[in-house]
Amino acid sequence: MAAYESDITQFLKSLKDERPSLEAEQRQGRALLWDKSPINLEERARADASRVAQKPYVYALD
Repeated sequence: MAAYESDITQFLKSLKDERPSLEAEQRQGRALLWDKSPINLEERARADASRVAQKPYVYALD
C-alpha cells in the first residue's frame, strides 16, 4: 500500500530533484543572516557605557 503524500510534499521533493544545490543555498543564506559569531561582552559593555541618552521627544524645540 502506497503512503499518502500531500501536494506540498510532492512539490518539495520535485523541487529538490530539480535543484540539488537548494539545501546548500539555504544553509548559505542562513549563515549570512542568522549565524553570527558570539559577541565580546567587554566591547558590548563599553559601547553601552558610551551611549548618549536620547531625549524623550526628539522633535521638541529647545
